Amino acid sequence: MTAAQDDPYSTPFESGNGNRTATWAECIAFYERLAARFPGVLHWRQIGLSDTGAPIHAGVVTADGVFDRETLRRQRRPVFFNNNGIHPGEPEGIDACMALVRDFCLQPDRLAALGDTVFLFIPVYNVDGCINRQATSRVNQLGPESFGFRGNGRHLDLNRDFIKCDSLAAQVFNRFFTAWDPDVMVDTHTSNGADYACTMTLIPTQPDKLGGGLGDFLRERMLPAIYGDMDRRGWPTCPYVNLLAETPDDGIEDFLDLPRFSTGYAALHHTIGFMPETHMLKPFADRVASMRTLVEVVLAFTLANAARIQALRNEARVAAARQTRWPLTWRNDHDRPASLRFRGYQAVRTPSRLGNYERLAYDRSQPWEKDIVHFDRCVEDIAVAAPKAYLVPQAWREVIERLQWNGVEMRRLEADQLFDAARVYRVQQVASRPNAYEGHMFHDQVTLASHTEPFQARAGDMWVPLDQPNARYAVETLEPEAHDSFFRWGFFNSVLEKKEAFSAYVFEDTALQMLEDEPDLRRRFEEWKTANPAKLSDQGAVLGFLFAHGRRHAEPEWRRYPVVALMQAVPLVTARA
Repeated sequence: MTAAQDDPYSTPFESGNGNRTATWAECIAFYERLAARFPGVLHWRQIGLSDTGAPIHAGVVTADGVFDRETLRRQRRPVFFNNNGIHPGEPEGIDACMALVRDFCLQPDRLAALGDTVFLFIPVYNVDGCINRQATSRVNQLGPESFGFRGNGRHLDLNRDFIKCDSLAAQVFNRFFTAWDPDVMVDTHTSNGADYACTMTLIPTQPDKLGGGLGDFLRERMLPAIYGDMDRRGWPTCPYVNLLAETPDDGIEDFLDLPRFSTGYAALHHTIGFMPETHMLKPFADRVASMRTLVEVVLAFTLANAARIQALRNEARVAAARQTRWPLTWRNDHDRPASLRFRGYQAVRTPSRLGNYERLAYDRSQPWEKDIVHFDRCVEDIAVAAPKAYLVPQAWREVIERLQWNGVEMRRLEADQLFDAARVYRVQQVASRPNAYEGHMFHDQVTLASHTEPFQARAGDMWVPLDQPNARYAVETLEPEAHDSFFRWGFFNSVLEKKEAFSAYVFEDTALQMLEDEPDLRRRFEEWKTANPAKLSDQGAVLGFLFAHGRRHAEPEWRRYPVVALMQAVPLVTARA
């Protein structure tokens, strides 16, 4: 028996053969032993349930044994958050975190080095997937010998669920993240894709999207320090290899981390996020070692710069409350290329034995090192003038509760109120993905028309002011054109359906009268006929156009986006409910 196998605090990875990861049961039992033996170091508790009813746990490590969240918040203690097992087939973070927490318990100097910083962690986020074990779902991955599955109990990818919160796990995570408000987050993963020399690659919160002084600090100070320290510790790291073409030779661009992903979600809370991605074809033992090193490197930087990070986050919150213009979508900026020194392997193409095409492979006997293009900037694509507030009708309960889970300040109207200058959207057109995406028919393209009008709010509707620290979350979920708005995820799909129809033999006469009574309809109908001559022989198309565009039988709620943006916060009239 090896020393590791004889050690009651060795992890399954350490006591195994370097190609084994802990099961969920082993992981939880390990932390329970540590928490029982070291109650002044580790506080361990259940924070919720998964969709299959399994418990989700979290741990807190502090150097002084203070674990109460409200006390720590009052003391303004920095919080470093390590999330693991969101994709349990990518388990390096699970094993690395176990060893790191164990060492906090056993090594007083390491614990003391935390100072005032709180080490917060979720050992296994996707519990359902971790329990669902096999050795085949990661098609291109080298080890470990057995691992969990990407999907949770509802077959959802939790790294697409942070905004829509279809899973109980995401609902737990939203509340947990908001309550603890971490300053820095590391969410551990394994990469798919091209072959290259680095074991570790890194997706940070995109600095331009993070914005302001916080984004500048991440780009100019934090990332160079992390890459430099990883290199000095023997694990050279490069940006995530997000290819421009088929191979790295042609360059890479920053991953656009939308709010559906962990780092994009973190940005909505002005948290600096990192998604380390170890390379799938490197030995599992190397992947675990590089992952632990990455967590330690980011933690060390956080410890040394905690006051500055907290100050920049506070500045970001103040700026959000005063912002007059909000970006809604972003794109990679191909007008400002940077250069990245990259170590890759020669791409080789040979005839396939399966079909009439050439297959790609990488020849590790032909390594190369050269500068490649790296598009590391993003620019705004669509932006909108900031309203004073939003009004969310009380009927949309699932939207209101997600805002609440994320700490968005709001007030329930106690009486009917008439607001002037409300920005109202009407949906002109949506283009949705042809197949379901994470349980939704996601709207990839949204075309809107907007106008300003008075708006009658009802007692019980929710008034969401934007002069608040959590304005960014509100804007990027409630503005329908935003990358991951609630509208794009289908929360308001019922407004896209017209509720009444017509019988053609009756409506034919009505339509003729509507053309007499409505000059604007007559004009639009003439334009439509000119543009669509082939449709004039289709009675359904002709009457359908007139029914949809005429005023007589208009349904005001049809294609009208229910959430309105108030350009003035003061109501015109307040009436008793």
